[in-house]
This record gives sequence, C-alpha cells and structure tokens, in this order.
Amino acid sequence: MSDVTFFDEQKHSFADVPVVNGKVSTAEFLLAAEALVKLFDLLGSSAFSVVQNDMNGNIAKVRAKLLAAPTEAATLQDLILSEVKDKKKTATQGLLWLTRGLQFTAVSMRETVSHPNEEMTKTFTDGYSKTLIKYHSVFVKPVFKLAMKACPYRADFFKKLGADQDKVAKQLEAWLSALEKIVKIIMDFFESGNYGKGL
Repeated sequence: MSDVTFFDEQKHSFADVPVVNGKVSTAEFLLAAEALVKLFDLLGSSAFSVVQNDMNGNIAKVRAKLLAAPTEAATLQDLILSEVKDKKKTATQGLLWLTRGLQFTAVSMRETVSHPNEEMTKTFTDGYSKTLIKYHSVFVKPVFKLAMKACPYRADFFKKLGADQDKVAKQLEAWLSALEKIVKIIMDFFESGNYGKGL
C-alpha cells in the first residue's frame, strides 16, 4: 500500500469535472474544490486554516444556491447569470472568491513544479503575489504572508504526497493542468460580463 499517493486517495479531481459547451458542472466542481482544500492539510500548519476556512465558506455559499435552485445553478455560468437576474449575488461572490483561492493554489503549485530548486515558502509567496494579494486589505495581507512563511520544506511536502515520486509527479501534473483549465474558464466568464464587479 505504500505506493498509494495523495491523489489516489482523492475521490474527486478537477480532471473529472464535466465541461459541456464551455460550461462547468457545479456539483462536480464543488466536490473537486472540497478535495483540493485537503491539500492544505499536507502543508501542516495551522496558519493555512485561514485559507481553508475561507475556501470552505465559499464552497458552502455556492452549494446553498445549488441546493436551493438545482436547475438554475446546474452549471457555474448559469448560476452567475441567474443571480445577475435576481440581483442577489451571494453565491456569485462565493464562487468568485473560491476561484481566486483555487487560482492562488494553482499558481503556487505551478511555481513549485516549475522551480524544483526553490523551497515552498518562496513558491507560495510568489503565487500569492501573483494572485490574491491585490484583492486583500492591509489587515488580511499579513495573515496570508505568515501562512506562506509556514510552508513545509519541499522534500517533506512531496513525501506526504506519496512514496513513489515519479507517480506523484505525473499525477500532480494531470491534477494541476485540470485545475488551471477550470480556473481559466471561470475567470474568463467573470471577465466576459464583468460579473465580479463590486464583489
């Protein structure tokens, strides 16, 4: 069993999220997002609980909308458009911030993969600087910067992903590419109609 990896144990991945005619299925997206939040457990610091709590709170907002209006919210794009009509944007705001959190994760992990000689305190700080920092207030930034400094040593983190590092590398790349693709679709849609304005 020692060659079982973190990715083997994940029941849901962004690679499994259906995208039909450019629209992302809400239910599977939420399952994949919940699985992704568990990645922060491997970073092993309570400093990351702020990131996890934020993402879980936003997952809950989107799920509440899906449960309340399953047809209107069947895809993320339909969910946003239905809230534009209702002028109540709770789930849209949740989705926007959740996607920003996913983008931070994707960029930080991409930095980690692309720069094998750099420690994760650096790659995650770079990821934060390229994504979330511009949305955060002067009060939130220090909390996140502290979390980035609490990243584990790269070697320790990759050991937690799995013993078979070749297998981990392949699975991580597939997982990360799928995450990047979904994040791009959602971000592009938000921008196409300026749906994140004021959120």
